[in-house]
Amino acid sequence: MKEKKNRKRFDHSGSSFDSFLEEHGIREEVEAVAVKRVLAWQLEQAMKGQQKTKRVMARELRTSRSQLDRLLDPRNTAVSLETITRAARVLGKRVVLRITEPRIVHRRARSRRNKGR
Repeated sequence: MKEKKNRKRFDHSGSSFDSFLEEHGIREEVEAVAVKRVLAWQLEQAMKGQQKTKRVMARELRTSRSQLDRLLDPRNTAVSLETITRAARVLGKRVVLRITEPRIVHRRARSRRNKGR
């Protein structure tokens, strides 16, 4: 009979994706990219819905096509709030910005699991 090796078990019950990002010091950067991806996607969807080409959109924004490409690039977080707001206005939309408390999902999920014990 073979003996079982004692393996260390890691308790991941307290970890979350947010805490992982915090540990690596990249949470703010990741959140900024996520927000920019959503904004770029929303602007592109509005353009498609209105059948507005990039050329027309750039002209209405009074900017270059390359500048519009930077605005629509989901990885480029160096776009000003003013530029995003102007683009939304050209599309007949508005930007709503909100600051909220951070979500603490892992604590809630853990407390729900422990209630049944």
